[in-house]
Amino acid sequence: MRKAEKERKTLETEVKIGLNLDGTGKREISTPIKFFTHMLEQFAAHGSFDLKIDVKSHDKDNHHVIEDVALTLGEAFKIALADKKGINRYGSFTLPMDEALSLAVVDLSGRAFSRVDAIIKDERTSDFETVLLAHFFNSFAQASLSTIHVKLLDGTDTHHIIEAIFKSFARALKEACRIDESKKDV
Repeated sequence: MRKAEKERKTLETEVKIGLNLDGTGKREISTPIKFFTHMLEQFAAHGSFDLKIDVKSHDKDNHHVIEDVALTLGEAFKIALADKKGINRYGSFTLPMDEALSLAVVDLSGRAFSRVDAIIKDERTSDFETVLLAHFFNSFAQASLSTIHVKLLDGTDTHHIIEAIFKSFARALKEACRIDESKKDV
């Protein structure tokens, strides 16, 4: 089984993550940001990743919570993928959520890059600052050494837009992580 446990402790946060790439979507997620917790739960469910995340915020700054979770989660993926032997490497998924439509493309290339092409008119949804969406994906890409492209194709409801993005990313990442039996010795 491809698993990883990773912790990150800074002056601002404490993050503990347990990850099983070959799971069923079981999740136990606790962050101080209700909407972010919901997005991580959807990420685990749609990626079929078993995921445990526990976050403590010392400075009550959502920026640090989202950044440190993304960095720790990206590192956990990098560890769990190990030598990446036999993985599909590439994944893409277009996901509709009501009026929102999101495309996510992932390359587990070993090179870090992220582009989120999504104009979101609202500054926040619930307790989540929308400006931090791109920061999450950039931090994840840096820590996991992956290339991530996210493109919002349509949408007006901020909640639906962000949820469609997280779900499409999870499904694209699931495909990229998938073991391809024809490549198992490569």
